[in-house]
This record gives sequence, structure tokens and C-alpha cells, in this order.
Amino acid sequence: MQYFSKQLKRLKTLCNASTLKKQFFDKPYEKYVLKIKNYKPKKLDKPDKVLNKISAWEGLEMIVSDIISQSNCGTEKCLEFGVEYGYSTVVFSNYFKQVIGVDLFTGDIHTANKNDIYEDVKTYLAEYRNIELIKADYREFINENHDNYNLIHVDIVHTYEDTFKCGLWSAEHAKCVIFHDTESFPDVKRAVRDIAKQSGKSFYNYPYFYGLGILY
Repeated sequence: MQYFSKQLKRLKTLCNASTLKKQFFDKPYEKYVLKIKNYKPKKLDKPDKVLNKISAWEGLEMIVSDIISQSNCGTEKCLEFGVEYGYSTVVFSNYFKQVIGVDLFTGDIHTANKNDIYEDVKTYLAEYRNIELIKADYREFINENHDNYNLIHVDIVHTYEDTFKCGLWSAEHAKCVIFHDTESFPDVKRAVRDIAKQSGKSFYNYPYFYGLGILY
């Protein structure tokens, strides 16, 4: 009888929430928490060419050169998922020999524009000879494309599922991958964190201008 009393007392102790957390979750959980590092630019560099369009990306052009340098990703080919009017696309054209922009150009649930702006964007970017635009859904593109890139920028519809799917493919096909809106859309940051864990890349976050997640 005394034996069963001791076991019952031990069971009650284990069932105590704080004790259970301390014994079974605290230390093991620490092993699986991905540390998000604060991105600290070593230099700010304004590119020579910037598109004269209002963009949520404005301000981030100052750290692109620094990202290329810190990640040591190279400057041959850049791929962008989510072009919209082409602000970030033009920024990348300052640093990469070839920039490919993939977009449906019809907006999404998170954009103000819902019209087809493909022809307009082609006109805006016509003078930038190293930019190629592809009118396609990202899923269509990644199913057919197996190339590798130096840097990939992901700025598509800001759901966890889409960001994770596009971002994981990107992490497997580029040395450096960057994601816009990690601060304004929690699902984007959560997806980037999970991509970093699965791909083995380090996750740096730049908290300004709606947030930029950087994996390399």
C-alpha cells in the first residue's frame, strides 16, 4: 500500500504543468529553436539605377550590395518571384549580370492592384537590358525550372503555404534567398524560419522597411 501511495504522489508531481514543462520540454525544446539573428549591414550603398515608382521595398535597396558581400553569393544570376511594378527588380539589375522576374502581374489578395499590369511593367523596365520578365505563376516556374542562381528574392502572396513552397525551392537553388515582409506578415517569418531549419541555412532578419528575411 505504501508503494502505491508513493507512485501516486510521484504521478501527481509529474502531472503538475510547471514540473512537466521543466522536466520534459524546457531543455529539449531549446535544441530545436532556430535562432533568428539580427542582420547588421556593414555598409549602406545606394544603387545608381532606381525605378521612380512608390514601393514598399523602398529603403531596402541600401543593403543589397551588403547582402551580396556578406553572403558571398556571387553576381551572375538573380531570380525574383514577385515583381509587381519592378522596383526591386531594377535594384537587382545594378548588381547582377542577369535578373529574371517571375510574376502573373495581376496582383493577389495582399496587393492593392488587381489589374493585369504586365505590358506597363515591360514598358517601365525596357531600358534595363539585363532584366527578363516571365509572366507565370511561381508554381508553374519551379516545376519546369532546375537552374541554380546566386540570389533569389521571394515577395509573393504572403501566406505560409506559398512562401514555404516557393522559398524551400529557392533555398535549394540559390546560395542566398531573401524574403520581403517578415515583419508585416507573421506567416512569412514563420515560413522563413521553417525553411531555414529544413535547408540548414542561417536566418538573418532585417527589421526595417516591413522586414527582410535573409537566408544563407
